[in-house]
Amino acid sequence: MEHTLITRKEGQTLALASFLATFAYSSLVITLKGPLGSGKTTFVKGFAKGLNITERVISPTFNILKCYFYEPLSLYHIDAYRLEDEFIELGLEEYIEGDGVTLIEWPDYIKELIHTNHLSIEIEVLTPLSRQFTFKAYGEQANYLITKLQGFKNV
Repeated sequence: MEHTLITRKEGQTLALASFLATFAYSSLVITLKGPLGSGKTTFVKGFAKGLNITERVISPTFNILKCYFYEPLSLYHIDAYRLEDEFIELGLEEYIEGDGVTLIEWPDYIKELIHTNHLSIEIEVLTPLSRQFTFKAYGEQANYLITKLQGFKNV
């Protein structure tokens, strides 16, 4: 299943991600694809807000992994841009297969670790402020998220 949405400003991107987070569940994996500066980390910020995470969300580019431990769901934010085979040594699969929600930027670098059941988000830059989000569901649980996204009202 697939669904596409367009946001026209950063606030709408944050709202979209926050809306999606309200339907998050344990062991959810979301992959984020898009060029540098397309809004992947902005999307994660909005998602964290939707999970009621109050901590400041930053890009884990140099850390590779940033964890936000909250109830009922923790958030694991992975930036795999600089990874190749090191992910096995880093133990990232423990987070991806864990109880929280995992959002992965640049997932192609660690595609061997990605569940067959996940939600893929491709971000296309339309203008300096506008983004097109293409959501693709892989598996039944991810299909559920697509049906919920169809109810998102861009304001």
